[in-house]
Amino acid sequence: MKITILSTTYPLRGGIAHFNGLLYNELIKNHDVNVITFKRQYPEFLFPGKSQVESEDTVEKIPSDVIVDSVNPMNWYSVGKKIQKDEPDLIIYKYWMPFFAPCFGLINRIVRNNKKTKSLVICDNVIPHEKRPGDISLTKYFFNTVDYFVLMSESVKKDLLTIKPSAKHKLLFHPVYSNFGEKVDKEEVKKKLNISKSKNILFFGFIRKYKGLDILIEAAAILKNKMDIGIIVAGEFYDDEQKYKDLIKEKNVENQLYLFTDFIPTNEVKYYFSAADVVVLPYKDATQSGIVQIANNFEKPIIATDVGGLGEVIKEGKTGYLVESDNPQKLADAIIKFYDENNEQEFVENVKKELDKFSWQKFTDALIELTKK
Repeated sequence: MKITILSTTYPLRGGIAHFNGLLYNELIKNHDVNVITFKRQYPEFLFPGKSQVESEDTVEKIPSDVIVDSVNPMNWYSVGKKIQKDEPDLIIYKYWMPFFAPCFGLINRIVRNNKKTKSLVICDNVIPHEKRPGDISLTKYFFNTVDYFVLMSESVKKDLLTIKPSAKHKLLFHPVYSNFGEKVDKEEVKKKLNISKSKNILFFGFIRKYKGLDILIEAAAILKNKMDIGIIVAGEFYDDEQKYKDLIKEKNVENQLYLFTDFIPTNEVKYYFSAADVVVLPYKDATQSGIVQIANNFEKPIIATDVGGLGEVIKEGKTGYLVESDNPQKLADAIIKFYDENNEQEFVENVKKELDKFSWQKFTDALIELTKK
């Protein structure tokens, strides 16, 4: 099959770019695949981070045409005509927010005029975490042109069928992020990161309001009188940094937190996961999370709030714990239980048993099968 992937990929950074790189590496084993990505993903004034591109040389590079401008309709027309002329059997989009719907929607309308190319969207979200007026209208504009949908949680499936009840779709698990290298010795990496505490939990990823770092900080205040525990926070602020610093000071938990709040390069992700005993996702809202599949790659248990699709991939009492959202006490109780019952090794063994269901081969095989319907 001749396939075009149009989405964020190298040299752009972040989890979606990593996902698409791994998707390409799996599909290329059996198909003719080319990748088209953004020369401008966001205007600088809309981007909350410090840089939109990978800055280090160790990230795996994939071949791509860097040609899409997210805010230029004339560019969308020319990209659409290029793909229309190339006549792929399938074009795959990765979709996570309505900002890209006008761009993807126009391109897809132009491409489908060749009467050959089918389109498939892999949906991280249908309705975004941080909602804005017009989200649903924009999403409908794009989705009305799409033939197939791959969804990675029941909550996303529900959102899709609300917008497009007749959608041809398949629910698949998010595959493991296997591009961050092997785990390293815990004690060795703790020295590297200057982490002195014997017990450590990890909050990883871009810091946004819905991810609930404030809830974890409040839980830290509960934990400090019950156990000596380190909280590793590794990820760049995409939210107001000062409000978190003020909360840390208010709760007097400065000595419990290890803050690594610059962007974490791909080749350094392994250090933060290897240093931790368990990964904590105190999300206030979620559909699914790629952080789960980074944790699985490093064979780490997870303590998460029971929101969105997290409960579909975290097995309560086997690979981690699920707790009520927006509840620092429940989160603290689960962390205490994890250590008091000495669950780390048992949970690690259970995580290993789950890995096969999250393979890239299973994901791509099911994706291709969907397009035959």
